[in-house]
Amino acid sequence: MVREFNLINEKGQKFSLMDIYNAFLLTEPQGLGYGYTTEYQQLGNTFVENLRNIQQGQIIGTANFLEYDNYKTFVDFVEGAESLRFGYKIPYRDGSTKEYFKDVSFQNITKTQKQVNGIFSETVTFDCLSLWYEENTVIYSITPQTNEIRWDFMWDSRFTDYDTRNLQYINQGHTDAPILVQMDGHLVNPKIELYIDGELYQSVGIKVEIQEYEKLLYGTKEHDFYLMKQKTDGTLESLFGTDYIDPANDNVIRIPKNRSCELRLTADNEVLNAQVTVLPQYKSV
Repeated sequence: MVREFNLINEKGQKFSLMDIYNAFLLTEPQGLGYGYTTEYQQLGNTFVENLRNIQQGQIIGTANFLEYDNYKTFVDFVEGAESLRFGYKIPYRDGSTKEYFKDVSFQNITKTQKQVNGIFSETVTFDCLSLWYEENTVIYSITPQTNEIRWDFMWDSRFTDYDTRNLQYINQGHTDAPILVQMDGHLVNPKIELYIDGELYQSVGIKVEIQEYEKLLYGTKEHDFYLMKQKTDGTLESLFGTDYIDPANDNVIRIPKNRSCELRLTADNEVLNAQVTVLPQYKSV
């Protein structure tokens, strides 16, 4: 097994960076590690750290094309995307694989001519916009007997038919983990709660009715925090108004690292369908 690279747009469409015949083969990648930018203040003969930030980083590699058509296909893919992610699938010694993602912005690619071997190789550069992260998604699609959902993201599992879910999640990433929540209507006054070590830590209550075939959408990624209602025609309505949510509360739920956590979704009526994605983040993978 070998590691695998992909470029992914906001629709989930992939451009393989491992296919020299239909896309291109990425070789000699650089920038997959990490580092810090640190500033020090001198106090006598001692240097004291006063600023330490993780470096933004760039992913740079050689894009090997077999045909000019593939070069144009790559440019069209980049220019047609509203956002891009760099996918990095890693094989481990036990035979398992994990895929990590990093939000990126395309910076540049050179263009020369074919070599004697019939391949033209170009330098391609992406600016990194985030840490590496996983996407751990679970789906809840049964009729509960209680008004509460609990689950565990430690395994790639789906809900089974239990009246009460009491499964724990421990974030083993390097930072607090954002979450993405989708709750399908009909819902009356839905609520998202985070418990840490069995104690209520955060609660986001939304005073709204989500009709059947509508969805409640909630996300806590940095620079992409949203709380919206998706209507039946697909349009989105922000729910940040004071009529819907208490602005005095901390409404950004992220899963702290190395703590026993539990996420609960509730409503005044039954929550029948929901999907939750946890995005544990890593400075290096």
